Amino acid sequence: MRKHERQSPRKVWPLILNKTVRKFFGEAVVVTQEVDDIISSPVVKETIINNSDCKILLDQRKYQNKFDQIQNLLGLTDKERSQILSINLANAANRLYKEVWIGLGGTQSAVYATEVSAEEYLCYTTEETEKLELGNIELAIRQLAENKRQENKQSFNP
Repeated sequence: MRKHERQSPRKVWPLILNKTVRKFFGEAVVVTQEVDDIISSPVVKETIINNSDCKILLDQRKYQNKFDQIQNLLGLTDKERSQILSINLANAANRLYKEVWIGLGGTQSAVYATEVSAEEYLCYTTEETEKLELGNIELAIRQLAENKRQENKQSFNP
């Protein structure tokens, strides 16, 4: 009996899923908003992280105190750590963008800006005051984006 066959099905499904997907030349994508999901699971570490050539991380400042664990778990270099912890620290105030870090196979990594139009920003915003301004979502987004452009051309006109 294999090691993973002795474990509960709930704990080994990531292993089985990852192996099955790879067998059919697919790629498994794992997304989490809670870093403890990754840190606390040896199955995730063994099956997903060790087989991931591409890693994408968003702003990690709220995990700065845990970042030694994250760096060790993901096998990040000190340069990559610096890149990741620099995300969104010096964004231009007159542009509508957020930054993301992408590491490829442990050989290339960089921080990239992801910029959206005013309509896209307003469609996905979680700012309560902006959401309250919306009625008919499509019409409201178009109108609100135009209003914002008129109020402050620098902030909403990339």
